[in-house]
Amino acid sequence: MARLAGVGVLVTRPAQQAVALRRLLEAEGAQVHAFPALEIRAAGEPAALAAQVGDPDRYALVVFTSANAVRFGAALLAGRRDLNVAAIGPATARALAAAGLSAAITPTERVDSEGLLALPELAQVADRHVLLIKGVGGRDLLARELERRGARVTIAEVYRRAPASPNAADVEALAAWLAEPHAAVISASSEETATILESLLPPSLRAALAARLWLVPSERVAAALRERGIASRCLVAASADDTALVEALAAARGAGWPAAV
Repeated sequence: MARLAGVGVLVTRPAQQAVALRRLLEAEGAQVHAFPALEIRAAGEPAALAAQVGDPDRYALVVFTSANAVRFGAALLAGRRDLNVAAIGPATARALAAAGLSAAITPTERVDSEGLLALPELAQVADRHVLLIKGVGGRDLLARELERRGARVTIAEVYRRAPASPNAADVEALAAWLAEPHAAVISASSEETATILESLLPPSLRAALAARLWLVPSERVAAALRERGIASRCLVAASADDTALVEALAAARGAGWPAAV
């Protein structure tokens, strides 16, 4: 029997990013309902961003912080294939490969800013020019720490997150899904995703959200959701990578959900 047979999972990622995760969940037997909480949009005019970045050859290191950063920012490298490129994790590295670029630096132990900063390749960056390609807002740890280490950081914010605009039928379909006995798990990649999801729904549905098991990529996100009262139980995966999320859920389901906190 498939490891997630009969388990209902709500996937809240933007539509384009949800495809791979949904495929993996359904391959394990999960019954997936998609309800994108966010939309990803380009930030700024390409010409203005390119002028801000300047000649890619001047950078000793180019860091992509997400697959969306690759989607909206790969063109800033002007087709260069010989640059020293870092990806924050495997999903970002795969997006780079699909764009014809290669990530020479990718963390494996911890797939986040801390994991990237722990790599020896980022230890000695004093007086080196580093291009950080990211979304608007979000964590600033990577930029702050690189600058503390002496790097000359240029930040290119190439995309922005915006709340989705579900119609009445979308909300009604979610309400019907939450009423199903198999509707057990909500997957959210960030506190922002969970907060927006809650804001998109009428008060009558918010209690149903809080009662479900939330699948999240880090203890930091879990703590934020519990503190805000959005979730009472969270299952923390090793990272936001699709495979890590599915493996965490399958392992917890197989053990009777004891890993939920």
